[in-house]
Amino acid sequence: MIRKHSATLHGHRTSFSLEDEFWTELNAIAATRDISLAGMISEIDDARSPESNLSSALRVHVLQWLKTAKTQDSL
Repeated sequence: MIRKHSATLHGHRTSFSLEDEFWTELNAIAATRDISLAGMISEIDDARSPESNLSSALRVHVLQWLKTAKTQDSL
């Protein structure tokens, strides 16, 4: 199910929509990195292309993280 989430990034509230599975993975990634979820979302937002939206950037981040983890597991 897609749900709307909110976060404060650099002092401004923003919202984005994500499937529950992506939200779960983002929380797991933040925990693995030992940073706050808001801090990680802020990093992703800062690094994304101006042409992409935050929801897409978050999904791509999860995909890249999981692909990297899979590659490292097979070494």
